[in-house]
Amino acid sequence: MEPINLSEVQQMLNKLENQELYIHLELTTGAYAAHFDSSKHPAANFITNAVIRYTNGKISGTGPYRVGLKTELGWVYAEGLTHYEQSETVRLIMAGHDSQGKLVVALQLSPEPF
Repeated sequence: MEPINLSEVQQMLNKLENQELYIHLELTTGAYAAHFDSSKHPAANFITNAVIRYTNGKISGTGPYRVGLKTELGWVYAEGLTHYEQSETVRLIMAGHDSQGKLVVALQLSPEPF
């Protein structure tokens, strides 16, 4: 993975608009580490291989970044993104890592299941 390039990620989001896609969205603020450090608040969410179609995708911020996906009935939103992966396939993989390099948030979009 490499640091997010705002214009490249926006181009990828634009390319994936109005398509049926699989989404993976994950957030952890210490759920995996709470048993090692009781000061960590154990919060997390996880959804994978749900189908989404968005009409407008936007990345914003100065780093860490946030991505919003406007769907027919609402929004999907991820904040804290720092890195993305360039792929030869048509998929977008983004992640946010903390100062120790640990995963905090992941947002992935693909026409194929993960």
